[in-house]
Amino acid sequence: MSAQADFIEEQGESGRILRFTGSLSIASLGNVPARLEALNTPIDEIRLDQLDHIDTIGAWLVHKTAHDHDAEITGADEDATRLIEQVAKSHQVVRMRPDRTNAFARVLGEIGSATAVAGQTMLGLLGFFGATCVAAFNVIRHPSRLRINAVIQRFEVVGVSALGIIGLMSFLIGIVIAQQGAVQLRQFGAEVYTINLIGRLTLRELGVLMTAIMVAGRSGSAFAAQLGTMKLTEEIDAMRTIGVSPMEALVLPRVLAAVFMMPLLGFYASIVAIIGGGMLCWVSLGIPPITFIQRIQEVVPITDLYVGLVKAPVFGAIIAMSGCFQGMQVKGNAEEVGLRTTAAVVQAIFMVIVLDAFFAVFFTWIDWI
Repeated sequence: MSAQADFIEEQGESGRILRFTGSLSIASLGNVPARLEALNTPIDEIRLDQLDHIDTIGAWLVHKTAHDHDAEITGADEDATRLIEQVAKSHQVVRMRPDRTNAFARVLGEIGSATAVAGQTMLGLLGFFGATCVAAFNVIRHPSRLRINAVIQRFEVVGVSALGIIGLMSFLIGIVIAQQGAVQLRQFGAEVYTINLIGRLTLRELGVLMTAIMVAGRSGSAFAAQLGTMKLTEEIDAMRTIGVSPMEALVLPRVLAAVFMMPLLGFYASIVAIIGGGMLCWVSLGIPPITFIQRIQEVVPITDLYVGLVKAPVFGAIIAMSGCFQGMQVKGNAEEVGLRTTAAVVQAIFMVIVLDAFFAVFFTWIDWI
């Protein structure tokens, strides 16, 4: 049985020495901690060469004594030294209340952190875009590697299954545009120009933009959640182990589906919105459907349709890559899946709106107005 813990104070050549003896374990400490607290004289060196045993509690006691007296620890064997070092790494002062910081400095720090995160995300997204392009190039070189069944299945998920909700949303938006436009234009006796407003706004902007926002919330979030769960369960690592590229098998089919389906969904949303606006014009303004259709053909240039069809595949690519990128970043726990899914939707919608503003300026510059 190990001896009871104790210590001896000595006077050495370099100053006061505290020599521990016996077993520095929780069962053998006795009143040693209280006696150490009562020490009034400074200690310059702590020697452990006569210890029989030391556990974590004893190592903490030695470290605390050395820390309080700024003393050097000597004579410890390899195991005791390693234990004391591990205890020292865990010695951190915990504040019950954090220091109050200046409000301006705190806001500035949060802005800086958000800017750094945005920059890192943008760099990561650019790298992911490059990896997607490489995967697409490899599939073009080796067409047999294209998983056509996966692409068709994503066509159904992104496109066919979304027809109902996008159609309802577009129909109601067409009604709202027509009603609000008619109310404002009635003040000038120009209710007939409500048709111009409906046709140009839906084909050029709102049809594609609202469809992109709906697809981002519906399909972009699904992509992030699916890939995030696969990443969490190590299915993606298993695919790499057996020689299957996750970019070709998982990401590329989703990107292709979004790119090809977005123009169709955008055109469909625009037509349904025009139908909704036309019905309100018929009921509220007394404009018959035939007159409405003829007026649409007269006032809506074909370039408005081209603008919507040019923007749609770009929006689809952004939505799919944002969802897949955030899903591939999942690590740690299930909560990360929810956080990354939210980030994918917010990121996709933000980038879609930014690109829509860019397209608006660009098409004005090339005189497609």
